[in-house]
Amino acid sequence: MTSIGFLHTAHAHVGTFRALMRELDPDRYDVHVVDESLLAEARERGVDEDIRRRLLVRLREVAAADAGVVVCTCSTLGGWAERMSDAVGVPVVRVDRPMAETAVAAGRRIVIVATVASTLEPTRELLTSCAASGTEIVEALCPDAWPLFETGDLDGYAHRIAAHARTLDADVIVLAQASMALAEPLLAGSGKHVFSSPRIAVAYATQLCSKLHE
Repeated sequence: MTSIGFLHTAHAHVGTFRALMRELDPDRYDVHVVDESLLAEARERGVDEDIRRRLLVRLREVAAADAGVVVCTCSTLGGWAERMSDAVGVPVVRVDRPMAETAVAAGRRIVIVATVASTLEPTRELLTSCAASGTEIVEALCPDAWPLFETGDLDGYAHRIAAHARTLDADVIVLAQASMALAEPLLAGSGKHVFSSPRIAVAYATQLCSKLHE
């Protein structure tokens, strides 16, 4: 059976996506490659030619492990990764596209919550490309949460995001980074539609892999 590959920019994502694979497609093998330097440097200087070259190398590394579909779990780099599908040789799924396509159907006022500023522009562009006319898209950065993630305080990270999200005037809240899925359960009962990317992306990738290869 063809595997599904994942390219991550944080080691913490491996456990999250591996657990989702075990739940949603337990018979399928998954492969994970992590390169934290890609996001760190993209935050410093933008996604320049050198980062794009290294991103392609990493995506090909994942595909070489018999991956029929590759998921890029970094929202900052996902749009670039998606456009590299032909060069990689297999479909590359940006982790937030399935989420975005679901979110735009849920309400007119969509608020993007991110903890890394470099995620905001690509997420807004993606939502805009998916949304119907009349959809309002607002950005709500929560920068003081990211240092908690970097130091491994995942509980504090999730609670800081949730506290921020509860203050927002929104029909729909999009938790723009895969790491932010930790906050989604804390927002149950908020009266808002809340979407995060990991589960939706894995479900989409497994369906796509089955359709293409089996």
